[in-house]
Amino acid sequence: MSIKTIVLAGGCFWGMEAYFKRFPGIEKTEVGYANGTTANPTYEEVCSHTTGHAEVLYIHYDPEVITLNEILAHFWHVIDPTLINRQGGDIGTQYRTGIYYTDEVDLPVIEASVEAEQKRYELPIRTEVMPLKAYYPAEEYHQKYLDKNPGGYCHIKLD
Repeated sequence: MSIKTIVLAGGCFWGMEAYFKRFPGIEKTEVGYANGTTANPTYEEVCSHTTGHAEVLYIHYDPEVITLNEILAHFWHVIDPTLINRQGGDIGTQYRTGIYYTDEVDLPVIEASVEAEQKRYELPIRTEVMPLKAYYPAEEYHQKYLDKNPGGYCHIKLD
C-alpha cells in the first residue's frame, strides 16, 4: 500500500476533519496550520491574523481506495470556492480555501478539478492552489475535536 498526502483548507478545520475521516481510503487525518510565515504558531496567534497561516486538514490516503479526484470532489461539495477568507460563519484569512499539494505530480489533477468546478460558478474560484510550504500540527485539543465535542460548531452539514 502506497499512501499519498494532500492538504486542504476549507474553513474551520474541525468540520473538515469530521467530514473527510468518514471516507474509505482516508488512512489518517490531522488538523493544523499551513503556508504562513510564523513557525509553530498557536491557535491564538493564527486567529490574530498575523501569521498568514490557514486552518488545514492534512490527509493521508490510499489512492487505490480513494483517488485525489474523488477527494477533491468531496472538498468542492463542502466549500464555497468563490468566497475570500470565509466559510460558513467563520471570517478571517485563516478560513481561506486552499489545496496545498505535497507531490508535484498531483498538480495536473488539481488544475483539472479546479477548471471543471469553475464551470459551476459565475464568480471566479478563489481557492489557492500551491505547494505545501509550511505545516504545523494544531494543538491536541483541536485533533478529532468534533468526536470529543459532538455538539461543537461545524459549518459543514455532517448528517
